[in-house]
Amino acid sequence: MFIDVLMLAVSDLASEDWDFRFAALLTLQDQNVMGRGAVGFDLAECDWGATERQRARAKDFVLRATALAASGHRWSELGYHPPRVHDYLHRFTTMVESCTPPADSSAARGFPGPDEAAMASCVRHRVLSALPLWDGCFLCNRPHY
Repeated sequence: MFIDVLMLAVSDLASEDWDFRFAALLTLQDQNVMGRGAVGFDLAECDWGATERQRARAKDFVLRATALAASGHRWSELGYHPPRVHDYLHRFTTMVESCTPPADSSAARGFPGPDEAAMASCVRHRVLSALPLWDGCFLCNRPHY
């Protein structure tokens, strides 16, 4: 649910190449696609950018997206109310604020490269996704109980 609400915000705010790469990282956190326990990422392993300005802009994007997600942006599209997600978003905000993006991007492991950016958008849900690699966005692929 944390990734779901963050993905809705990221999809609406993404405008620069780095934003779409971060969106691709989030798409890889879908346990319904990747498998339970097979997901997760470390902020220190993100490629935040080569210059101080790029790193600051990337960090600001993540903080803006997290704040938008915390506002309840598009939650009505989820079909459920995400319990405790405000706590998770608050913790994530604290983690991002305290993170000092490394100047050396060689530690960036698992962070999607420019050619792996989530540039496709699900037409039905207006969510960035790993299309055409997967059949749809996380809303298309959610399990129906």
